[in-house]
Amino acid sequence: MAVVAARQSMTPHPRRRTVVRGLRFAASTAVSWACPACLSALTAGMLAFAPAMLSPAPALAQSFTYNPLPPSPKPAQRPDDGQMLVQATEVDYDYNNQRVSAVGNVQIYHNGSTVQADRVIYDQKTKRLRAEGNVRMTDVDGKITYAEIMDLSDDYRDGFVDSLRLETADRTRMAATRADRTEGRYTVFQSGVYTACAECRDNPKKPPLWQVKGARIIHDQQEKMLYFEDARLEFFGVPMAYLPYFSTPDPTVKRKSGFLQPWATQSSATGFNVEVPYYWALAPDYDVTITPRVSTRQGVLLQGEFRQRLINGAYEIRAYGINQLEPSAFAGAAGDRTLRGAVQTSGQFALNDKWVWGWDGTLLSDKTFFQDYSLSVYRNPLQSFLTTPTEATSQVYLTGLGNRSYFDIRSIYYYGFSAADVQSQIPVVAPVIDYSNVVNRSILGGELSYKGNFTNLTRSTAAFDALTTTAVNNGWCLPTSADPAMKTQANCLLRGVPGTYTRLSGEVDWRRSFTDPIGQIWTPFVSLRGDVINASVDNQPGVSNFTNVGDTQVGRLMPAVGFEYRYPFINVQPWGTTTIEPIAQVIIRPNETHASSLPNEDSQSLTFDASNLFSVNKFAGWDRVEGGSRANVGVQATTQFDRGGSVNVLFGQSYQLFGLNSYAVQDLTNTGLDSGLDKRVSDYVGRVTYQPNRTYTFSASTRLDSDTLAIQRLELEGRASFDRWSISMIYGNYGPQPELGYQNRREGILTTGSIKLAANWVASGGARFDLHSNTINQYTIGAGYVDDCFVLAVNYITDYAYQTVTTANPTVDHRIMLQIGLRTIGSTSISQSVGSGATQ
Repeated sequence: MAVVAARQSMTPHPRRRTVVRGLRFAASTAVSWACPACLSALTAGMLAFAPAMLSPAPALAQSFTYNPLPPSPKPAQRPDDGQMLVQATEVDYDYNNQRVSAVGNVQIYHNGSTVQADRVIYDQKTKRLRAEGNVRMTDVDGKITYAEIMDLSDDYRDGFVDSLRLETADRTRMAATRADRTEGRYTVFQSGVYTACAECRDNPKKPPLWQVKGARIIHDQQEKMLYFEDARLEFFGVPMAYLPYFSTPDPTVKRKSGFLQPWATQSSATGFNVEVPYYWALAPDYDVTITPRVSTRQGVLLQGEFRQRLINGAYEIRAYGINQLEPSAFAGAAGDRTLRGAVQTSGQFALNDKWVWGWDGTLLSDKTFFQDYSLSVYRNPLQSFLTTPTEATSQVYLTGLGNRSYFDIRSIYYYGFSAADVQSQIPVVAPVIDYSNVVNRSILGGELSYKGNFTNLTRSTAAFDALTTTAVNNGWCLPTSADPAMKTQANCLLRGVPGTYTRLSGEVDWRRSFTDPIGQIWTPFVSLRGDVINASVDNQPGVSNFTNVGDTQVGRLMPAVGFEYRYPFINVQPWGTTTIEPIAQVIIRPNETHASSLPNEDSQSLTFDASNLFSVNKFAGWDRVEGGSRANVGVQATTQFDRGGSVNVLFGQSYQLFGLNSYAVQDLTNTGLDSGLDKRVSDYVGRVTYQPNRTYTFSASTRLDSDTLAIQRLELEGRASFDRWSISMIYGNYGPQPELGYQNRREGILTTGSIKLAANWVASGGARFDLHSNTINQYTIGAGYVDDCFVLAVNYITDYAYQTVTTANPTVDHRIMLQIGLRTIGSTSISQSVGSGATQ
């Protein structure tokens, strides 16, 4: 026996009902109808025999989607005035037998629903209503019911239908030789057939791709349940699976207690795993899902989830726990323990239309728990390709968004998943505050904006990174190293300072553009940046080689004035329009202060390329600010072709005019060194983007050495998308940056693609190729059949993980996943590990 439950929205689905008021009837013979209530019974009764079971079932979270169905035109809506219109060729009254008959092309219209039949008879003695011959009923949602005979009591509690056939607006269909309705709640379909696949256009009698046949299908309208007896699942008319009995909520039910679709997986460490979730709809606003997973090697993993939706938001709590039978299966890893588990929670609530607050929380027994048991984001293996999360984030936040303003405050705790992560080296941020606003009126004819940031973070242990191969081999920069003399700026970077670091920063910007009579654009701008910093640095081994230990309080100001000059030249030709625009930018400001001694927490990432050539401050974050006077010069050319397509080119260079070059200052993380900006005349940067049409997109970005024109950074990207296939490829070539710890050139290719092999067959894949080591270090391959009612997909993927801090090469896990989905019925997947080992 299989029982399937519905689990979707936290809000119950509204029930539909028909309200009958002040009916009005008319006939083509201009004779009044004798029993108004009986026609209302007919309409409502036919609705009862065409239950909501053929409405779309709630979609489950899954990694595939069905091909979209073309929209079905809905019937024209009539006014919901409670009136009924009856049209027929003639209306007959049999006073002796107390029967009233509408005969010949009978049409009944009531509240947007229509009923058509050859003959409609009402027997006043038996209080039975009977529609005969080509009965067709269309409700307000576009659902169509066909029958040869429909016989109902006038209160439509009981009756039968012969040769029933139903079609819904979303292309689900059902047929039965007979349907009987009893007690006003049970409808029994004899020899029923159900499918969500459209019929074949060329051969409507051809069996659909899949269908479910049942000796009896019982619909309990009160409980909103469907019961299938002696059911068979057929593909192309061939029986493939048999179930003597199973039940499921009818698809109008968005939330119903019961079992959800099972899931299976296999791996070397856990064995074969099967889980069957049970969903418990406790109330309209909250529910619980309990998911025991039985594994042949590790025992039972219990999982539970509680969700609640309130008026202004929702939250959920998830818990996992297992008493492992064979912890030694994870020998040498964090999972080598008996008890393992985790708790996760998240929620978000709206204070009003501009403000929301919420939280995310994760508590784990060990860092590899989610990965070992394919939990949480690891549940979908396709998403692990190049996007495997490296940490869990616990935070509480408050966010406000105005028309031209933004506010955000949050406290954050990161939990590192990588074996190379030392938790005491990861900071606790409590809090970080960001605010920005653009004044919504002109100030001195220009635009005034201001922004600010407050950051307070604490770290227990200093985080060092090795710079040289010697430092790596000797472990000089590890937290376990007891020789502080080796932890120097020649061997290590101080990525994280131990202790407490607090900074309050603010910046005000003003700019205004002028266009002179010959088309030159002049944009003067002024900015003022200020910071107040307090650093309380713990005196741990080697830290004093980088910065002052103890308490340090400093303040700094960075005023800047400058202008930007543009002079666009436009050339119009029969084939298109070209705009060539020389750009020059000059910025005057004092030197950056305290750059070499203060912690750098949020400005460690710096990539100099065409995207930030004309940025006033090229540092990311707030801990570093560009100082000294600088000129940025370049030329941009754009061509728009009349027949479609465009080309954009940008090329330029940056110059240190006078003062201290901030990018040549060695701070605790060497940010700016080896960036191409750490010399008076910077490297050249350029970008080319070509899009000939909607199908193709090509782009190239590069940084060239200013003296030798050697390639320091090169990225080439191409994308193509056709009706049947698409492909993308990115080539990256990055020169050595010894000051940042990259001793060798890095070069690789990342490619992804998919192809439609046939009308419904798709193949996809992706790979990352390391040209330096001449190996493919990550890839996925998949193929599947997808149409409007069925999905069958097979995916082969790789997953990489470093097991220990000193592991030189990651362990690679090979996995196969099979997914099967039947639209409106459900889906399931099976995942199996097919081997693992360390890369060479």
